[in-house]
Amino acid sequence: MRPDDRYTVISADCHAGADLLDYKPYLEAIHHDAFDAWAAAYVNPYEDLLADTADKNWNSERRIAELEADGIVAEVVFPNTIPPFFPSASLMAPAPTRAEFEQRWAGLRAHNRWLADFCAAAPGRRAGVFQILLNDVDEAVREIRRCHAAGLTGGLLLPGTPPGSGLPELYAAAYDPIWAVCAELGVPVNHHAGSASPPLGEEPAARAVFMVETTWFSHRALWHLIFGGAFRRHPGLNLVLTEQGSGWIPGVLDLLDYYHGRLVSAATKAGAGASTKAGAGAVTAESKFGAGLADSMGKGPSAVWAENCYVGASFMRPHEVLLRERIGLDKIMWGSDYPHDEGTYPYSREGLRAAYAGLPPTEVAAMVGGNAARVYGFDLDRLDALAAKAGPTVAELAEPLDTPPPDATSPVFARGGSVRVW
Repeated sequence: MRPDDRYTVISADCHAGADLLDYKPYLEAIHHDAFDAWAAAYVNPYEDLLADTADKNWNSERRIAELEADGIVAEVVFPNTIPPFFPSASLMAPAPTRAEFEQRWAGLRAHNRWLADFCAAAPGRRAGVFQILLNDVDEAVREIRRCHAAGLTGGLLLPGTPPGSGLPELYAAAYDPIWAVCAELGVPVNHHAGSASPPLGEEPAARAVFMVETTWFSHRALWHLIFGGAFRRHPGLNLVLTEQGSGWIPGVLDLLDYYHGRLVSAATKAGAGASTKAGAGAVTAESKFGAGLADSMGKGPSAVWAENCYVGASFMRPHEVLLRERIGLDKIMWGSDYPHDEGTYPYSREGLRAAYAGLPPTEVAAMVGGNAARVYGFDLDRLDALAAKAGPTVAELAEPLDTPPPDATSPVFARGGSVRVW
């Protein structure tokens, strides 16, 4: 690539949703009266959804203008605003009655319908991530098919099963119909930070504990699906872990490989007639827990990661970039987290310089757009024409960032920010 060539930047982590009352037309008419009552009583607890800038979530023209000014020509769109009938942003908040459960499904369907229209307003530039619940697997499968047919190419948002949810764990065979339809249709399964944490309360200590633990709870989906054998039964299934950092991945894969080896390798060798003497496939202390695991899960964790998994590396930080080859250069998808405060807007160019300055341009091109185009089905030829005007140049991103913008709030600009999260 030449110095004046421009990168095609796709943010693999953005957020959007309708203004509260604008969900009503997307609800089935049978729910309209209940929606009016719910909306009249609902008090939004989220400051960013009450601010003057809240319309960034639904104002299509504003988003396009601000993202282009930030060097971004396409986005993967995760939910942000509150869907109808939910008491909070948590999809796992318990519904006391069957009627309320039905209303919450209706609210998610309304969001998904709105999102399909929102993405259609910017053809080829938005991959919408739709929502499901895990309480009713058959309904989830139907919603996956509906959303895929509606053109939501961002895949589904996997809610997670936090402690206390009352749901089967993600490794359970009960979810196989979901993995099967996603593999059949090529629908990515996205697991976003914060979507699997248990409720901890609102005390200052609780909020601190949430910040420490939320990424770990989000990571759990990886080892649940690997050890549960979802990828063996459905080799076309893809899992994307978004806004959970990326520096943790090599260490966790090493840990998973270690336990996998301790649990299954001795049993596999013994079954093949190998010696069980020490040093030649000796039975391990953990092997009694691994009976049947080799057959049920298939390939080992690192092999599954290499074939089926990706990371939405929101506002990727310099210490994470050093691990890019161990993570996989074909696995990393940068994201701006627009319009959140921790995102890089309006300093995404500076954020990209902080992370990627000095790297080979082909590597940068893959991480800032090429990988996301492949996973989410963006047409790069179409986006390249937009990037020819809006994208950052190769020379621009090659220049190291010496001084972060003084009012920038993204962690990518934090001095000494080399903390490795889980």
